Amino acid sequence: MNLFEYTYNLLRQIPDGKISTYGAIARALGDERAARAVGWMMNQNRDPDNIPCYKIVYSDGRIGGFGRGIEDKIRRLRKDNVVVKNGVIINFKKVFFDDFQTTYPLKKLRQQQIELSRKVDLRNGFNEIETVAGIDVAYSKNEFEPGYGACVVMDYQKKMVVEEKTVSITPMFPYIPTYLAYRELPFVEKLVKNLENRPTILMLDGNGILHPFRCGLASHAGVTLNIPSVGVAKKLLCGRLENNAVKIDEETRGYILYTSKKAAKPVYVSPGHKISLQTALNVVKHISYHKTPEPLRLAHILAKSILKKRG
Repeated sequence: MNLFEYTYNLLRQIPDGKISTYGAIARALGDERAARAVGWMMNQNRDPDNIPCYKIVYSDGRIGGFGRGIEDKIRRLRKDNVVVKNGVIINFKKVFFDDFQTTYPLKKLRQQQIELSRKVDLRNGFNEIETVAGIDVAYSKNEFEPGYGACVVMDYQKKMVVEEKTVSITPMFPYIPTYLAYRELPFVEKLVKNLENRPTILMLDGNGILHPFRCGLASHAGVTLNIPSVGVAKKLLCGRLENNAVKIDEETRGYILYTSKKAAKPVYVSPGHKISLQTALNVVKHISYHKTPEPLRLAHILAKSILKKRG
């Protein structure tokens, strides 16, 4: 879905003389986790005359930032008869608006994640590992310009590159914690579709079942594409560490791994779909020379290089 356009349509509901907040918009989208992303979408807006992002302020009444400068934001607010003094909205509660007409799209996507999580299979869906494909995406600073996805397929035993593909897609969904699949799945689907040979395992820069709802990017993509998948994340999204395991409640959802002796920071490995916890860990160990497993590292370099050339 195009969450940018949905969010901008919410802004258009705010009456003249009223303001709302990043948190209120996030709640109207269906999840307060989206508050930071709302701020990002406001920053990306290039048409404040028709998409009134200047009406969005902090919940404590501070006016926050504005792409065209604070003075222009104050000018627009005052034109709407919203009083600003020392960078703060006067009579904040009186002018606050949150009566949005909304279908709460993030709640619907969350339910979809939960339904997909029930289909995750943690049994190995292959007899022999022939190839591993790593996929990464590089984004422009401007969300309305294309992002570039890259896929690098490596022979698992020889550790040699056997295929590379790139795609460009203009993203329609900002980064929101726990919703990464809705931003990156279009890249993953197109890349896998364009490969000459389907890889044994798909490796993604994100989580598998190491996710609050057991359906991170790797699990989401694995179930959707019906392919064994592994998530390799650079940061711990959730869970607690117990020795080398990452647990949520009492279930081991992934492992912390230093992929080389020189790695100053670990990665967090979790199975996505059609692969066991232990096999996912073994695969990442086998195909890593640096902090990031080689298929993902090379995909990252390729995506960045394309972005630099096109930028």
